[in-house]
Amino acid sequence: MGQADSEPVPYWRLSAFYFCFFGLLGALFPYWSLYLKSLGFAAAEIGLLLALPMVTKIIAPNLWGWLADHTGQRLRVIRLGALLSCLCFAGIFISQQFWMVAFVMVGYSFFWNAVLPQQEVITTSFLRDKPENYSRVRLWGSIGFIIFVLGSGAWFDRHSIAGLPLIGFLLLAGIFISSLVVPGPAQQTLSRPAQRFLRVLCQPAVAAFFVAGMLMQFSHGIYYSFFSLYMEAHHYSRGMIGVLWSVGVVAEVVLFVLMHRLLPRFGVRAIMAACLLLATLRWLLTGYFPQHLLLLVFAQSLHAFTFGAYHAAGIDGIRRLFEPGNQGKAQALYSAFCLGLGGAIGSWLGGLVWDYRSVLAFEMGALACFIALFVIWFYLKDPRL
Repeated sequence: MGQADSEPVPYWRLSAFYFCFFGLLGALFPYWSLYLKSLGFAAAEIGLLLALPMVTKIIAPNLWGWLADHTGQRLRVIRLGALLSCLCFAGIFISQQFWMVAFVMVGYSFFWNAVLPQQEVITTSFLRDKPENYSRVRLWGSIGFIIFVLGSGAWFDRHSIAGLPLIGFLLLAGIFISSLVVPGPAQQTLSRPAQRFLRVLCQPAVAAFFVAGMLMQFSHGIYYSFFSLYMEAHHYSRGMIGVLWSVGVVAEVVLFVLMHRLLPRFGVRAIMAACLLLATLRWLLTGYFPQHLLLLVFAQSLHAFTFGAYHAAGIDGIRRLFEPGNQGKAQALYSAFCLGLGGAIGSWLGGLVWDYRSVLAFEMGALACFIALFVIWFYLKDPRL
């Protein structure tokens, strides 16, 4: 995908999309497990239901990524995915039985997962001369997350959590509306990559990049699915749970502001290794010291690195490791294998061990990140990074 050198970056229109997209995550991620619990589902059922959207990431982004790369119509893919995800989610108002909830989560997430990887390609294409400025656009997603996680937490302290699906539906509609104003680059020409995609994937550094990302997201799958339940079990109010979630994202915003300086200075490999070490510490602190608020706040602030810095480095890593003609497929695979498979396994296994020993879930997350640190250190050796 190319663009004219003089084409300006549509900063606010790109930022508006991220604001709406991650605002939805701020409203749903911290409280959806509490909503499912209010419907009477057991921990294993909750873990399975929360794993379903991650499972769709294993298949859906690759299908949509191939379609976008093949046709060059990324904006149409984004808009279609946003619209259909909104329509599928509306099924939650028909029935709240287990299989209907499962159908809704599979249906909406199949289309919703088409949206972000292709938006990332469009954003990085606008920023190709200064890719380190990606974090300045992406930080508005974090701001949206903060606004909705705090607002939802305060609301649910005073009102029934049964209203959560309506909030989710309205935000999905907002994602579709915001996608209508997202521009496309001036030129969307496809160039045939010099290397076959599968051949690039077989390079040791590229394989290590994806394996480490999968292990990192395994740990976050546990966190996204069960952190709120863990906090509620230790007698934190829903408002305070929202505050704890927002602490991590506030720290993430600060990190995004600085990331355009850190990436050129330290490089992708060093940043990823540091983030994995801090992630190991974060999950151990969360699991062992839930009753100590100051330690929890510190652990949550590490989200700036375990998600913010790692994600920004990952996006830049894809740009460096893959040619433009392969970047749509690479973004989709990153979403599928790392965010999808890793997150789904983490959520599923976390649900299986939760009733037996809840802290074991966070121990598994810490171990996964520690293993990923060794993968990065010994195998992610590439001058491009």
